[in-house]
Amino acid sequence: MRTIFILFDSLNRHFLECYGSELLQTPNFRRLAEKAVTFDQHHVGSLPCMPARRDLQTGKLSFMHRSWGPLEPFDQSVFDQLRTAGVYSHLITDHYHYFEEGAGNYHTKYSSYEFVRGQEGDKWQAPIDAPLADWQARYHADQFDGKTGSLPFHYMANRSHLEETGQFPSTQCFNAACTFLNANKAADDWFLQIETFDPHEPFFAPENHRQKFKSDYDGKIRDWPPYAPHSGRSPENDEMKRNYMALMSHCDDQLGRILDLMDENGMWDDTMLVVSTDHGFLLGEHQWWAKNRMPCYSEIARIPLLVYHPDHANCAGERRTALTQTPDLAATFCEAHNAPVPEAATGKSVFPLLQNPDAANHEALLFGYFGGAINLTDGKHSYFRYPENMLDQPLYQYTLMPNHMLCSFSEDEFRETELIDDLDFAQGWPVLRIKVADSAGWYHSHGPGAMTDCRTALYDLTNDPGQTRPIVNAGLESQLVDVMRRLMQVSLAPDEAFERLDIHSGQGT
Repeated sequence: MRTIFILFDSLNRHFLECYGSELLQTPNFRRLAEKAVTFDQHHVGSLPCMPARRDLQTGKLSFMHRSWGPLEPFDQSVFDQLRTAGVYSHLITDHYHYFEEGAGNYHTKYSSYEFVRGQEGDKWQAPIDAPLADWQARYHADQFDGKTGSLPFHYMANRSHLEETGQFPSTQCFNAACTFLNANKAADDWFLQIETFDPHEPFFAPENHRQKFKSDYDGKIRDWPPYAPHSGRSPENDEMKRNYMALMSHCDDQLGRILDLMDENGMWDDTMLVVSTDHGFLLGEHQWWAKNRMPCYSEIARIPLLVYHPDHANCAGERRTALTQTPDLAATFCEAHNAPVPEAATGKSVFPLLQNPDAANHEALLFGYFGGAINLTDGKHSYFRYPENMLDQPLYQYTLMPNHMLCSFSEDEFRETELIDDLDFAQGWPVLRIKVADSAGWYHSHGPGAMTDCRTALYDLTNDPGQTRPIVNAGLESQLVDVMRRLMQVSLAPDEAFERLDIHSGQGT
């Protein structure tokens, strides 16, 4: 068996034709949907980027125990399981977060890997005497901070070396994927993960795609939206949204290259193809840009999943409405290659759903950010349950890898730390229990100090799919709280996770 897994970053499903979009044409996503099974109720687990990848590799939710960080020593990776089963795995990525301090061991789980440089704030180019005056003249004031070493600084430095389509990191990722597939098309028992940072912001697309989505904006380069409220219709906001559409069009082209190669080499008979994303992205919906700050609306939490398997080619063009989420992919990949599923995994393979359109995988799903709401959907409702006071709640990190996204934990963070050996989630390993400090940098970038609109809310997705009218229904809320409690217990949530949400009868340790 061979598997190709294509993982995009920040795909808003409402921009894909196969999910009903009329905003732009995505013919290759549509083309794949005509051969594959499209999952309509696929959701995130832990957010944002690296927490999602931890779920992907381990098959379990991590956001109730840990913020952004590396894989833990007690984590079992699906790629270790595949290796045990004799399956060769290869990662091709331009997602530079893999190579930062807070994620330094995810890529090592693959048999081999390739890293393409140049996305966003990747510290790739080194302009000692940066042309700051030229950059200030070219870039919008909200994208130019003039600070050497900042994310905007590195983006501007990188972008100056990315002009032709072939120079774009995403294009180079798919070039490398084509090389891999041509070299290994006769081999068996391999897993290829093609992962590109696109269409993550900044929304910088090749010129041929930007020309297709020109706006009336007449100003400096504006392709990096803020993580902030959306100010409504304006030429500037329209420019950023159209730049996202241009980058989506570029991603669609890259997907088409893999579909073409599979056609040319007759790979549909013996190769599974899975396409998904880590999370969505708000582009004005709910009056917001981006993610992290606001509630986990469906534009962030409900994500694309398309699965083609040669044994289920007869399901071409079908859709599934059963609930699935990111941790299910670990079990799916293991089943596809007859590998043992990680022991602690709670995700479930989607293969029963391919076999039976009426099958169900989950009663409901939990998802969220560490320190924020715990969110639940049963497919008919979405429920966001927040602590009463976001800035005064019992909150601890459980880790043996005390690294944030860009740095180690500080001395202050270690002042209230204890070593515990009774955390079921750690499977018997002694782990550090570190009280969250509001002085930590992540706390105010993608932690509780950055979150807003932190109100418990219940939505009826049948009558209000856009989640614009929260409802009050005490009986229904009580039922969903009971489901949330059970799922938290299944995920081995720590005791304080129940306390912070005022949900009783926790069994975390």
